Amino acid sequence: MKFDWPGLLQLGLRGLRLTPVQFWALTPAELMVMLGKAGGPARLGRARLEELARAFPDHGSDQETE
Repeated sequence: MKFDWPGLLQLGLRGLRLTPVQFWALTPAELMVMLGKAGGPARLGRARLEELARAFPDHGSDQETE
């Protein structure tokens, strides 16, 4: 995900009147909520879940499997 940092800085510092310290302490999700773009990213779908499971497999023999 790419961010328009100059645009977000302008919105945060000028629009929301945050200090630079306050701005940089926010997560992107918090900033989006403050800007009225609530809801955040789309829900995790099955394909993305499977992609993440392949990228970060569970390790250990004590894990239950189906």
